[in-house]
Amino acid sequence: MNAGIIGIGRSLPEKIVTNFDLEKIMDTSDEWIRTRTGIEERRIADDQTDTSDMAYEAAVKAIENANISAEEIDLILVATVTPDQPFPSVACMLQEKLGAKKAAAMDISAACAGFMYGMVTAKQFIETGTYKYVLVVGAEKLSKVVNWEDRNTAVLFGDGAGAAVMGPVSEGRGILSFELGADGTGGKHLYQDEYVIMNGREVFKFAVRQMGESSINVLEKAGLSKEDVDFLIPHQANIRIMESARQRFELPEEKMSKTVRKYGNTSAASIPISIVEEVEAGKIKDDDLIVMVGFGGGLTWGAIAMRWGL
Repeated sequence: MNAGIIGIGRSLPEKIVTNFDLEKIMDTSDEWIRTRTGIEERRIADDQTDTSDMAYEAAVKAIENANISAEEIDLILVATVTPDQPFPSVACMLQEKLGAKKAAAMDISAACAGFMYGMVTAKQFIETGTYKYVLVVGAEKLSKVVNWEDRNTAVLFGDGAGAAVMGPVSEGRGILSFELGADGTGGKHLYQDEYVIMNGREVFKFAVRQMGESSINVLEKAGLSKEDVDFLIPHQANIRIMESARQRFELPEEKMSKTVRKYGNTSAASIPISIVEEVEAGKIKDDDLIVMVGFGGGLTWGAIAMRWGL
């Protein structure tokens, strides 16, 4: 039995904060932000909206897109580092809001690699026949843990959620291979005290190396080569990191997702948000081989090679 994505959805706050808006409140400029990160604007949730609210909206859309009911979901996995509160988990809050009465529920804390961890966890349950449908959500309200006086981090992050219903798909489709990893010795380079603290130089070096290596590794595990890749969805952290991965694949620009321009770094939500964007734009089609790769605090990383379609 192969496990793949059978439904997708996302939620983005209405409020758009541009680089020009940030110029007014901190010592930065549109040019400085764009040239170093590729970000032009990001979405910021209001005070009445928390992580679980965005997760719920994305989940409802994914369930509807999958053409199933919430009651059919067996497990809910929410990847987040910005839960509404330490407990109950966002996943349990989501289970109640959705009315997914039979679903087990838990959160996954793997920072920006969280959605990859969630998808791989879902794969195990589905392919062993333990569960049929698993809802995987990446949701973050990073604006509540950002120091808006620190221009090195405040310009990077945005809020949002993306969701995927995973279930059985036909032979040859779904997740073909994966890689998950962690290096706890690098945790000091990206962490949350009261706010997000980041050693940008060290994280950049780690990300460039790991995104390239992990992407190639999952292709080799699947018995494929970089020439087989139809579309690349990297974690949307920084355009320069993303470009290094694209160039390693020798992919044309139009075959890599670049939603970072509009949404910034949404951590665990960035890859599922990008999936929805590219599917709706017609850039991901049935039987396309897509590679997803993410990295984040922990330090953590994950990559997946997937054949798109049911």
